[in-house]
Amino acid sequence: MRYSYLGPPGTFTEAALLQMPGAETAQRLPTGSVLSALTMVEDDDADAAVVPIENSVEGGVTATLDAVSVAHHLHITAEALVPITFVLVSAEPRPLETVRSIATHSHGWAQVRRWAEATVPHAEFVPASSTAAAAHGLQQDPSVADAAICAPLVAQQLGLHVLASEIEDVTGAVTRFVRAAKPGPVPEMTGADKTTVMIPLPEDHPGGLMEILEHFATNGVNMCRIESRPTGFGMGDYYFSVDLEGHIGEERIADALAGVHRISPKIRFLGSYPRADEKPQQVGPEVSEAAFSAAHAWITALRGNIR
Repeated sequence: MRYSYLGPPGTFTEAALLQMPGAETAQRLPTGSVLSALTMVEDDDADAAVVPIENSVEGGVTATLDAVSVAHHLHITAEALVPITFVLVSAEPRPLETVRSIATHSHGWAQVRRWAEATVPHAEFVPASSTAAAAHGLQQDPSVADAAICAPLVAQQLGLHVLASEIEDVTGAVTRFVRAAKPGPVPEMTGADKTTVMIPLPEDHPGGLMEILEHFATNGVNMCRIESRPTGFGMGDYYFSVDLEGHIGEERIADALAGVHRISPKIRFLGSYPRADEKPQQVGPEVSEAAFSAAHAWITALRGNIR
């Protein structure tokens, strides 16, 4: 198994990758961006990619949402949750007050912004492709930044000096990662599943989104994430990235998506897969498999009387 992932080694993404079955013996291929990790899968240079898609503090990772939903034709087959904690590191020991520039990923910076404003208010943020890349950069080119914000693991791997620990603004923050692969067999239902879809808004008019959401409500389908993203084709032209609680193999999910398809024929199914937190979905009796089977049997009997 070959996994591409947002590198370099030591990123939170690699920690998520290591949660995947067989990852310890798999070939791990670090890349410089989410897009390049996914492109390797489409080009058959990797069997699957592991990329960040959502953070409990900052919300969706837009690069992943756009790449998976629009730029690539891949399916999500698994997810992983990684607790996030950060350290401030430097190549050589130095006082905090001498730090004037800090390199890290934009999502990492967003999660330590209040700490930075209170502790190193004069430090400039230097964007990096990942938190681990920022740490590696301290050794490769010290002129880029005085310090970096990264995971404790990569600081330990590189032998960097930790200037401050546990600097995240929100304790207990978690980032969600997904495994994306070429379309194939959908993982079996577990009773604790998610389904991800991309739904273009076919026409911008009052109640357009409500028409779509009603299909989920009437079928007892809970949305655990919904985000709007521009298609890039003009102002007001959006699609919605949605995570649903449930599996495409369930009648209620299938019925809801069929209804949405009538409104938005360009809807894209992006995968059904087990939830990382193993939280079972709550299904009312009116939308249970038995209820749908009884309803289908009733309709079939009625149609049997058509002459």
